[in-house]
Amino acid sequence: MNIADICTKNVRTCHPESDIAAAAVIMWETDCGAVPVLDDGGKLVGVVTDRDISIAVATRKNLAAETPVKDVMSGKVATCGIGDSVQGALKIMREAQIRRLPVLDENGKLRGIVSVNDIILAIRETKTKAVKETLLQELMLTLMAISQNRRPHGMALAESRSMLPRT
Repeated sequence: MNIADICTKNVRTCHPESDIAAAAVIMWETDCGAVPVLDDGGKLVGVVTDRDISIAVATRKNLAAETPVKDVMSGKVATCGIGDSVQGALKIMREAQIRRLPVLDENGKLRGIVSVNDIILAIRETKTKAVKETLLQELMLTLMAISQNRRPHGMALAESRSMLPRT
């Protein structure tokens, strides 16, 4: 199974100078949780997520309409290719601990976005039992990796340090 077969194409995007309120409107209208950010030349320069927007609105004194996307977007973007396999995309998602992955063509142009949900729906439609089982195992490993804490919380860090032998 190929990413080109399952990714969402004709993805709505925003600009780094767009405000996060505009990005939130795109998410609302398209029922998605991430919007790719393209520069003036159409190059992918980031992704803004619903989580990025929520945290920005809750922790900053600026209104959403006054906060540019560039201030809250993830600038380091993991991507996959339009010709990549689903297993390859899941591996990238696992390593980056992300649920959504921009899809680029061989020239680096945005051609779509693939989400864990897209992959789940594709697996459900898969007829070949062996392929389905392999993909389900990959999906399970990916969801486990995505669900891991990226950095320990203060209490977990304190508890882990208390378990270390004193020197």
